[in-house]
Amino acid sequence: MAQHKVVRRFKELKHEGHIYEVGDNYPVEGKKATKARLEELSTTKNKYQKIFIEEVTETPKDKE
Repeated sequence: MAQHKVVRRFKELKHEGHIYEVGDNYPVEGKKATKARLEELSTTKNKYQKIFIEEVTETPKDKE
């Protein structure tokens, strides 16, 4: 599963009200997120019409 980072602070009611701060990993360790929930938070298809998380794309480190 892809990694996600929080880009807008929010309270996740599905994780007992956990507050996610900008820069946090989503979901927090020990919690799971459904594909539907990931889509809801990573698009504007939610109640607030705002993006809350983004998929982390790892770039290979340059060899020196």
